[in-house]
Amino acid sequence: MKMFRVVVNGSEYKVGIEELPEENSTQPPQLPALSPVSTMPEPQKIPKKPETAAQPTVTTGHILTSPMPGTIISVAVSDGAIVSKGQTLLILEAMKMENEIKAPRDGTIGEVKVSQGTSVNAGDILIVLSP
Repeated sequence: MKMFRVVVNGSEYKVGIEELPEENSTQPPQLPALSPVSTMPEPQKIPKKPETAAQPTVTTGHILTSPMPGTIISVAVSDGAIVSKGQTLLILEAMKMENEIKAPRDGTIGEVKVSQGTSVNAGDILIVLSP
């Protein structure tokens, strides 16, 4: 008799299977009863996904990142420009909609990381706003 582990609907069973000699018998073979071993399998830990590309490290200023993937339609500011809270800095097209990316506070543009026509992913750095 060979023993096997079988999982049915999340329940684990030990099953013994006996190979019978071939004969013309009308009686079905006797099968052992199934008994549950456990009700739920142990959860598996999913390894953390490695980052695909390293983002540049900026030590000062406020980093504006892309909220969604899309294409930069226009950039309204340049490096060194003084901006006010709520001022439109650039326009990001995503899913056929134009989204205005606005300044979260008053400050000076430290660096514009994108240009018109650039494709961006969610989380990509767009602008660094200096104090």
